Amino acid sequence: MDASRLVLLVFVVGAASKPSGSAIQCLVEDEETYSLSEGEALYFVPYLLKYPQVPQEQNITWTRKTSNNEEEEDIPTEENQSLYSDGKALFLFSARLNDSGLYTAMNSGSCGHCFLYVVKITVFKKSNETVKELFYGSIGNSNVNKEIKCPEPVQFTCDQLRGNLSWWKDFKSMKGEHRDHLWTTADEGVFTCVCSWTHGGVEYQSLGFMRLQRTEPKQHRNPEIIDPANEQQFAEEGVGIKLKCSVLCGTNVNHCDCIASWHPGGVSPSRVAEYDQNTKTFTQDSANNTISTAVLIIDKVSAEDFNAVFECRGAALFKTAKATLTLKQRESVIPLVVMGVCVLFLFVFAAALVKWFALDLALFFRPCFQCSRWNKDGRMFDAYVVYQAQSQDKVTEDTLTQFIAKILPSVLEEKCGYRLFIHGRDDIPGEDRLEVVEDRMKQSRRLMVILPPGSESESKRPDRHAVSAVIGGYDWQVGLHHALLQREMSVILIQLGDVGPQGYSHLPAGLQHLILKSAPIRWREDVPEADSRNSHFWKRVRYLMPATPAKRCPPSDMI
Repeated sequence: MDASRLVLLVFVVGAASKPSGSAIQCLVEDEETYSLSEGEALYFVPYLLKYPQVPQEQNITWTRKTSNNEEEEDIPTEENQSLYSDGKALFLFSARLNDSGLYTAMNSGSCGHCFLYVVKITVFKKSNETVKELFYGSIGNSNVNKEIKCPEPVQFTCDQLRGNLSWWKDFKSMKGEHRDHLWTTADEGVFTCVCSWTHGGVEYQSLGFMRLQRTEPKQHRNPEIIDPANEQQFAEEGVGIKLKCSVLCGTNVNHCDCIASWHPGGVSPSRVAEYDQNTKTFTQDSANNTISTAVLIIDKVSAEDFNAVFECRGAALFKTAKATLTLKQRESVIPLVVMGVCVLFLFVFAAALVKWFALDLALFFRPCFQCSRWNKDGRMFDAYVVYQAQSQDKVTEDTLTQFIAKILPSVLEEKCGYRLFIHGRDDIPGEDRLEVVEDRMKQSRRLMVILPPGSESESKRPDRHAVSAVIGGYDWQVGLHHALLQREMSVILIQLGDVGPQGYSHLPAGLQHLILKSAPIRWREDVPEADSRNSHFWKRVRYLMPATPAKRCPPSDMI
């Protein structure tokens, strides 16, 4: 008997001994609750009336109030009813859903005492026999042989009405089990204690459902701090933050034996009062580890919080653990962004400078590598100049002559130190032209092709094959042979003036192929400083010429 029931019992005994002249006061007993399955029978006696030492009066009146009837109705006393009372006990045969409600018994006596007994009855559908309200708790046992006792209300019914006890497992009858307890080796299942009793020649059943659950063994361990993993955490002033404190206490540990909490230090009590802390203890499904987590919520981080020391404490059954955490001001990313933009700008600027002054840089550093880059091929000329000498109009011929005879030698030979071979200037009269072309071509490092400017009259010539034949002279053929087939010479293409409306379609196929691989360098005489070696045109020509002029090579390298 629990303490509250014992105190109430003593009070009842004392109240029964009072003089008869005292005023009547009804004492309300604690409400009892019963959950029945549809079709189940109930035999109910109020708790205090079960003890014979308590003075009892025969004047007991039962009433009920169901959900279908808002007013209380008297419970009949005739035994032929589906619901009746014999004064002390309440009988409910084959409970139906509409029998759910509050049932009240008033026990008043001549001694001036009055007691109210209240029981709440809820009837569930037959198909809902697995709802938790029907179970008399769950049985957790890790032993191999487990003991299951019949619930006290069902056993009391069998004792008073001389019924027979039996057992079900998972709603199937267990033969040979008729005691008030049984032993089983099962790990899980629904066990039902069934009391079969007879009233008025009809058999009824009172049921006591219990669920057997497998209980994993507990394993306590020294608490282990999971979070915080680091001693510092970045934060921004004026911005909210959540600090997580998690502690692992063991396996299948009671939640009350595993507690995590935050303890701020170094801050004023008023500031601590502004913090919000939530603690939750749970068991992981996969490993059954018991973990408690406390979350400290700071709505807005202040300067005072950066000087605080936040201590995460974990308390297990016998041990404690702790870890400290401090907040660190997160540095602004603006300086990093500015620095990154500046570095990117410098790279872009440097790339633009390199691209813009690539020729100047290449020509500037060429003298530093002259000694190591001497060409030891023994050739006497730096370039063999090829140009169209026939079928030119007067203007084109003058332009070509001016460039070949004056401008080209004055810049490349006089100002840059190169040695060129130009027909009409460097060949000796009376020599065999074929031999001269073949020999001088072998003695040259570059093939410089001068393309004359285009004109409207040239595009109107009916015989374009004749023009191609003129351009495709012997020196052209030998030069293209060395450049395309033997690949012994690099080609420098120079276009004088504009190309003209016909483009390069009138040129030999081999020369057109070279033009597609490398666009010609265009020279304009109307450009300022056109004859200066530092102009953009001549820088490009110099870049394509050999790094070390032939005349500067040691005599041992010359044939």
